Amino acid sequence: MSTLVVRLPESLHKNLQSIADREGVSIDQFISTSVAEKMSALMTQDYLKERAARGSREQYLAVLAKVPDAEPDENDK
Repeated sequence: MSTLVVRLPESLHKNLQSIADREGVSIDQFISTSVAEKMSALMTQDYLKERAARGSREQYLAVLAKVPDAEPDENDK
């Protein structure tokens, strides 16, 4: 585990403490979870951008063309 010193404006610190208390966790735990969530979101965004760059509209349209043009069965609703 690493130690990190972070300087926060007093108003942000008070809000942070209030929210952490409301959630029933320590400030450290709240910050750790928040950082993990943000990192996950950014990493997911990067992953999706990489996947999109490898995509091909032509291949997408070819697959889509194989889907039958039919109304759904009433039993499937």
